[in-house]
Amino acid sequence: MNRDGLVVTAVDQSSLKKKTAVSSSWILLDREGQSTTLDVDKHVIMRRVQIHARDLRILDPMLNYPSTILGREKVIVLNLEHIKAIITADEVLLRDPMDDNVIPIVEQLQRRLASDYPISQGQGEEEDNHPGVRNNFETGEQNEFPFEFRALEVFLEAICGFLDARTRELESDAYPALDELTSKISSRNLDRVRKLKSAMTRLTNRVQKVRDELEQLLDDDDDMADLYLSRKLAVASSPVSGSGAPHWFLNSPTIGSKISRTMSRGSMETTQEENDVEELEMLLEAYFMQIDGTLNKLSTLREYIDDTEDYINIQLDNHRNQLIQLELFLCSGTVCLSMYSLVAAIFGMNIPYTWKTGHGYVFKWVVIITGIVCALLFSIIIFYARHKGLVGS
Repeated sequence: MNRDGLVVTAVDQSSLKKKTAVSSSWILLDREGQSTTLDVDKHVIMRRVQIHARDLRILDPMLNYPSTILGREKVIVLNLEHIKAIITADEVLLRDPMDDNVIPIVEQLQRRLASDYPISQGQGEEEDNHPGVRNNFETGEQNEFPFEFRALEVFLEAICGFLDARTRELESDAYPALDELTSKISSRNLDRVRKLKSAMTRLTNRVQKVRDELEQLLDDDDDMADLYLSRKLAVASSPVSGSGAPHWFLNSPTIGSKISRTMSRGSMETTQEENDVEELEMLLEAYFMQIDGTLNKLSTLREYIDDTEDYINIQLDNHRNQLIQLELFLCSGTVCLSMYSLVAAIFGMNIPYTWKTGHGYVFKWVVIITGIVCALLFSIIIFYARHKGLVGS
């Protein structure tokens, strides 16, 4: 029996390990800002929010998906850097809530939803007392900012602030390093700037992906309309279609005519509301301008790095030209000295000549004349090089 018990324990442990390997940690936040930690696998999440596996796969941290904001029938799938969330009309599911970058977002989301909940709760009570206020098709106005947009605003604010903070940190490290490099070109400074440039390239790509996603949403009204979860939910449960109206209402001529007018007016204004994305467009434009400003900072930093590289290349070219000039001087001097050595070698040969005996004064004139000729030749070479612009004046 003990042996069987050990076998059962081993099986339980292996199954527990498999379950832990495929499960992931989520945090659930409702309209009131109340949070609940969920440790479930992807199938539970798929059944809860009713999305496909390909949409949930976008939020897999093991897969390198680009920044994405997808509007589905009942959810918004959000993948922005470390923010991986699913937004519905009533709740938010955020992945990896214990991550250091996600914890501040959870706290901010709780504060924002908790502060907005009393207002929406009061409006909900007013709607219960006056049902016509909730679906006021004559005015076509919404009574509150939709829940999904409040959550989306928190996430956009967090990712824009996160990327802007990383940009400021990079700027604070890059500008002093570039200034130091211009003052002193060394291997240490060059390696430091190289690392900063690589970090800037990676950060620019991350910011560019977020900016492109926001720009793509702003360019497509249909994609923005897909993000109106509360509107789609209200249209789906609206009595405008007439299916929810009691049969005895339709038998009354007065009430029936009112209902028919309300239905026709409501259908027209519902279509207008479905095409109206101004509210979301203003929200996205605000954060698009912010992320575009961050990208402009990185572009300015890249231009500064390029200018620094050009300045360094100019300095190196100047040093190279100076070395070439020095080499020209040395080569010219070597040619002149070689001629002087040639004359000395000729007079130093151990060959009997008649002019060697009794003509000791010749040595002095040979040395003087040879030196003058070599100096004159060196001067001619330098003058010719300056005349042709080969050396500086």
